[in-house]
Amino acid sequence: QVQLVESGGGLVQAGGSLRLSCAASGRTFSIYDVGWFRQAPGKEREFVAAIGWYSGNTYYADSVKGRFTCSRDNAKNTVYLQMNSLKPEDTAVYYCAAKNSGLTRSRPDSYNYWGQGTQVTVSS
Repeated sequence: QVQLVESGGGLVQAGGSLRLSCAASGRTFSIYDVGWFRQAPGKEREFVAAIGWYSGNTYYADSVKGRFTCSRDNAKNTVYLQMNSLKPEDTAVYYCAAKNSGLTRSRPDSYNYWGQGTQVTVSS
């Protein structure tokens, strides 16, 4: 089992920045990718970004490319999502997730483990 705990959400004005953290524990050696997803009220959960746990390769949704950066600190078993130039449409609950296979990283159903989510609210 892998346990994930997100932190770092909050309220920020448009154009501002936030950094989310995702701390992993348990069988972290089994992680293949860590992904970030978000879900706004009334909408489906959508892919935001992902990072290879060992490779460090990063992948982004078009809507956040150039504004968000995903990174990891394997010594701390922590993945980060740096969010810059935030927009009101970025408002959502953000979740980190981990998967231990090579299944499609942009699909929520590829992931085995999920954090509890953290709210990000961007005011206009």
